[in-house]
Parts: sequence; C-alpha cells; structure tokens
Amino acid sequence: MSVPPSPYGESPARRSSSRNMIGRLHAHKPTVPCNLSGSTETSMTRKKTYYEATAPGTPPRAALVGEVRADVCIVGGGFTGVGAALELAARGFGVRLLEAKRIGAGASGRNGGQINYGFSADVVSLAARLGIEPARALWAMAEEAVSLIDRRAAEHGIDCDLRRGFIYAAARASHMEPLRRERAVLAESFGYGHLELLDSAATAAATGSGIYHGGLRDQRSGHLHPLKYLLGLAAAAEARGAVLHEDSPATSVDGENGVVHTARGVVRASHVLVAANAYLDGLVPPLGSRAMPVGTWVVATRPLAAEERTGLLPGGECVCDTHVALDYYRFTADNRLLFGGGVSYRGRDGAEDGARLLGRRIARVYPGLAGIGIDHAWGGRVSITRNRLPDIGRIGRRLYYAQGFSGQGVALTGMAGQVIAEAIAGDAGRFDVFASVPHGLFPGGAALRQPLLALFRLWYRLRDRL
Repeated sequence: MSVPPSPYGESPARRSSSRNMIGRLHAHKPTVPCNLSGSTETSMTRKKTYYEATAPGTPPRAALVGEVRADVCIVGGGFTGVGAALELAARGFGVRLLEAKRIGAGASGRNGGQINYGFSADVVSLAARLGIEPARALWAMAEEAVSLIDRRAAEHGIDCDLRRGFIYAAARASHMEPLRRERAVLAESFGYGHLELLDSAATAAATGSGIYHGGLRDQRSGHLHPLKYLLGLAAAAEARGAVLHEDSPATSVDGENGVVHTARGVVRASHVLVAANAYLDGLVPPLGSRAMPVGTWVVATRPLAAEERTGLLPGGECVCDTHVALDYYRFTADNRLLFGGGVSYRGRDGAEDGARLLGRRIARVYPGLAGIGIDHAWGGRVSITRNRLPDIGRIGRRLYYAQGFSGQGVALTGMAGQVIAEAIAGDAGRFDVFASVPHGLFPGGAALRQPLLALFRLWYRLRDRL
C-alpha cells in the first residue's frame, strides 16, 4: 500500500525511531498507491479500466461555456472535489465544479480501492513533530474519514461493493517487531485498539499465501469500488444543486480574485478549491514543489473459478505488504484478483509494463495463479509529500487546496473535502489543524525533480531485498 520514501525525507536518525520503520527500510508507513491518473491505454484494457468496465454508465455532463458566477468553484472531479461539492451544496452554497475529462477519469476512479487506517506518516514521528494533541486531532479525523465513507454510502444509497477487512502483511521476519510497536502505540496513545496481531500461520490462513511472517488485521478498514462510490457522490451533489462540468480543464486560476478560466468559459467565485492532486500540472505554481507525482500500476485478472479461489483471502480482506515498493491486492465483487504495485519515476511507463511486472508479483504471492489472464491493466500517478501527510491549506483569502495524500487518498480525500467545506462555511477549526502541518519542498524544480528521483529507483529496489 505504499510508494517509496522520498530521498529528501527524514534523516537516518529520525527514521530509526519511526514506529513503521520496518527494520531499516521505512522512513514512513507504507501506503497504498491510490491516486492513479494518466494511464497509457492498450488493447489489453480495451480502453477501459476495470472500474470503467463495471461501473454504471452515466451520460456526459455539459462542458462549461460562457461566464458564470458561483459561491465556490472547484477544480477537480475526484473524491476531494466532489465530496466538497456535496457538503457545500447541502449547506446552500452555489457550486460549480470543473473536471478536465469525466468524473473519476483521474485519481479517484482508478485506484486500488483500499480504505486503510491512518496516514502514510507514522504516528510516533507525527507526535514528535507536531505534539501529541495535534497528532491525536489528526488521527481522529483519519478515523472519521473511514466512517465517513460508510455514512455517505448509506445516506445516499450508493452500491459500491463496500467490504470490511484489511491485512498489513510482514514481508520479512524483521518487520514483525515494528508492527507490534505500531499496534501498541495506537492502542495506548491514540485509543485505536482494533488491530489484531497475526503470526505467520494465521496470516497464511487469512491470505492464502505462505510468503508472509505475520501481520496486522484491521476489521474497520476495508475496500470498495471507487468509481461506483464517486459517481454516487456526484449524483448526490447534483441532487442538492451543485453543477458539475466535464470536459472542462481549467487553464488558469486567479486565486486572489476568485476567477477560473477554461478554454470556453469563466467562473467567478467567492472561493476556489483546487483539488487536482496528482495532475495539478503547474496550474497553481506555488503548489508544484510541495507534492510530487510518482508512477504505479494496477491490474485486474480474469474472473477466478471457485476452485481457483479456494483458500485465497477467505475472509474477503484486502492486503498490502511491508516492502517499500509494496504489493497490494484484493478480490473484486466478480471474483477477479485486483493487484497493484510497482513504482516509476520516469513518468512514461505504460499499462503493458505494469502488467508484466505485476504478473510476476502475482505468481510470487500466489504460485497457483502464475500466468493467469489479465483483462485490465492501467497505470498512473500517486501524489506524495515529503512528510507523507496530506497538504491541505489556503493561499490568500479565497484559494483552498488539497493534495499529496501519499497513497491514503480513498478515505482521506473525503475528509479533506469535508474540512474545506466547513472552513468555507465559517468553521475552520478542523481545517486549521491540517493547514498548520509544516511541509517541506521537493528540490530540483519541475525540470529536474523526476530525473533526480529516477536515480533512486534502483536503490529502493535493493532496499526491499535487504
């Protein structure tokens, strides 16, 4: 469930104290690469991700044409933007949302679908940096982010294949002690006593794979069909009066004056929320060095026959392992293995690259599925921050933003939209907790950042073999 730690992250001394530092491998808690966009389509995908192929069809929404006014203009039709539109419209605000392609075409409609507890950053270093009370406040919102999905799905009647259960599997024996520490710290200092410690035999029984040395099981976390969920949120937002435009990429954002331009229209608003995340693409230059996109992949196999599925994830949980460049996987409602992983800093690896890599990884986890047919493969980007915490804030009086969920976006994006909506409505208490988190910048500038990070690619592969 994770992207590799940044080479610009914590010092070795800081890393050695991290509760999720697995041996000497992890500067940050591994996180599922959830935010996928910009995939290279191939004949294998039939120009559709698994989610696009199985979500209910919706007619295209009209593009923005001409000049309009709104209380709030939102840029980005993913979980953050659509969730904020829903909350704001329910409070009586006039909302215009601009999505560059279709709702869910980018990050939120293409991810691994895992809803996991907490943040990518570990809670021990979080408390050390911010203090125990701010850390607890952030943790409480991360917990609420998971339950918010349940509440919204129930309230709006969204059928999104929601299931509970998550296993964090130790890839090496040396990874077990940090998992024990994590469980103890969360229970004792953060009141989260829901993690069950599994030994190697219990993990093998729960996953159907014999490669793990133990793990943690959390029945409050889980997984869903992200595109079904997002489309349900979009319908609910529209039912409350929000106007959602597709095929309307923002070409400029004037945060000071609340003006957003597209190729064919203009929105003038009292407030602007930029929620483009992994494909901000220079739209708001001050945000570019605060988060960085990293490539990853997901595949969905053909449906498994009952005898092929026997013993594999019998409890229906989702799984991620403790490697730096980890594997994460689950079964879908129609009995396919949905498997993600891999990391690219080059920005040009396509779906076929990912399919080859993940086919090998599937065979390592489940040798009986070696060579299984892959019906869908796609790749894209995870937006990460240096401290692995979401970057949520405001520039001036009008411009709000949220980015850098570092692989934990399925749940945390919903909370981001919620607290930003609260702030716009006049209650900035919870928003200010996020906005007060200090964030470092990625050096190198837009031209050098990706090539520089590519130099570290082999290093992270080697670390997983230590």
